Amino acid sequence: MNGVKTFHKQEIFFVRILAPFSVGILCFYGCMVGWISNSLLIANSLIFIYLFIRNARYKKANAYRYAGINGLIAHVLCFILGSSSVILYNNAFHSDYYALKKSNYLKIRIIEAPQKKPNIILFTALVTKSACIKPSLLTKKSENCIFNTASGKIRISISTDRHHPISLKYGDELIIPYKFVEVPSPLQPSEFDFKAWLAAQNIYHQTYLKPHEVVKTNQGTGNKVIHFALELREKQVLTYRKLIKNDDAFAVAATLILGYRADLTAETLEIYSKTGTIHVLSVSGMHVSLVYLVLNYVLWFLRGNKLLKTLKMLFILGAIWAYTLLTGFSPSVLRAAIMISVLVVAKSFARNTNNYNIIAFAAFCLLLYNPFLVWDIGFQLSFMAVLGLIYLQSKIQALWPIKQFWLAKIWETTAMSLAAQLATYPFSVYYFHQFPIYFLLSNLFITLPAALIMYMGIVILLFKLSCLGPVFEWLICFMNTGLNWIAQLPFSGVTAIWLSKTELTLLCIALLLLITALSEFRKKQLIVALLIFLNLSVLLSFGKMKAFHQKKTIRFTLKKNYAVAIIRSHKALLFTDLNPESKVFYYFIKPALDQHMVTETTFIQP
Repeated sequence: MNGVKTFHKQEIFFVRILAPFSVGILCFYGCMVGWISNSLLIANSLIFIYLFIRNARYKKANAYRYAGINGLIAHVLCFILGSSSVILYNNAFHSDYYALKKSNYLKIRIIEAPQKKPNIILFTALVTKSACIKPSLLTKKSENCIFNTASGKIRISISTDRHHPISLKYGDELIIPYKFVEVPSPLQPSEFDFKAWLAAQNIYHQTYLKPHEVVKTNQGTGNKVIHFALELREKQVLTYRKLIKNDDAFAVAATLILGYRADLTAETLEIYSKTGTIHVLSVSGMHVSLVYLVLNYVLWFLRGNKLLKTLKMLFILGAIWAYTLLTGFSPSVLRAAIMISVLVVAKSFARNTNNYNIIAFAAFCLLLYNPFLVWDIGFQLSFMAVLGLIYLQSKIQALWPIKQFWLAKIWETTAMSLAAQLATYPFSVYYFHQFPIYFLLSNLFITLPAALIMYMGIVILLFKLSCLGPVFEWLICFMNTGLNWIAQLPFSGVTAIWLSKTELTLLCIALLLLITALSEFRKKQLIVALLIFLNLSVLLSFGKMKAFHQKKTIRFTLKKNYAVAIIRSHKALLFTDLNPESKVFYYFIKPALDQHMVTETTFIQP
């Protein structure tokens, strides 16, 4: 079979049900017709009853003759299940959704750690009650207020200053005025789509409040475990703040180990993004994997009988979830913890486990709980990276067998980086519009420092070893300096890459076909992959020709500034009161110029 590995249907059971389930979610995400959910539920019930009866009468009805048809019907069942789940999960379809009620006050509960920025506090809240009451009856304890049940999430911004300080934290219960607006769509196609980003979190409205409009009624009403986890993380962040004097080093330590990103500067993010090492600052699969790997190595002696294996499994699971608690139950860490926990349990109790089935099971559980995760960038990149490591790493490593120990380790790390980068390449380019040329060099450089920083940082927190503080800080500064040097190298990255959804789809299909064709020696598949790459090249060339002959004017809508761009071919005259270093230009204007393939911009200022 030319080295092609085949799987029995039972080995990839969750892979087979995840595919139609995910397609159902993708097809019906954003569906704004409520009655469809009832139709889907009825169809789902009828199909389930049919399959149940067919299975119960399997032998009598000779159902094996219709195995193909029954399999197709089962896939339709999974598709409808995904469609139903994504519609039912949408808050806007719930009868008690707060935006559908006539009220003048809402009772809300803060469901995340508030982000404290200069002159503003941002957070997401869960609406629990609504009421039509006179403002004079509104007291701090709201004893005279009669509230009705309400549901849904809302994004809240509260302005602050030194004369009107306000202290908020996870679990606080507040009463706010019933005033909000729908999240606006981006004004430019190249602008970050904040509306779509919030919609993927089931949030469709936002409000801007003054401190005097907010009444705090209760504290600690949220989940006790999450409340404890966030408070624990705050204490650990303060520990790092006392030990580390360098601000950038402190921000990287808090982000890399605890997932606390509040103090991370845009300059530091840019360095890690340019070098293709941004995943180090996203506490997720890599960090949880490091915890698992070191424990699996340290506890090597717990093997043999089932009791020792079970003890090892329980100890590793406990450590993984303790670290998850330490990071404040960050969503990305939770996903990684669930995935690795499933892997650990499967490896402990089953001799023959299929890694693809394990990953599919973890993904299915997460999507069943929250179907909107399918649009989460972290979710997509995490699972693509894991699949790349499972399928590609061993194949890349086998291309160059090395016997010398340290060279073999370096090549193994290189193979890991290549596998993860290849698997995530299409989505990374689509979302971040750049590709780091020296990603191999930068990933090889940070592999050891990042692991040492993480292990040392956890040891400092667990055993209060403040004496390690100077070494800890020096190691982080060394890593930051090295990455900054790599980022400054000539041709460090290809930027301003803008792909359409059609081009992204073609790139994914072509890359998948090319990888499988080369690894499994399929000539026909290789030809198809090359043809798709050719079509993609034609599309990209057509886009470049279109940009070369373009003549257009773009008027940017900005809050406090003005900007008008007159574009001719690859040059632009920009009439604006901004300068090239301003954040407004970087976030709102430059992406639009990049999307139009403008390579030379002349600023004309009054």
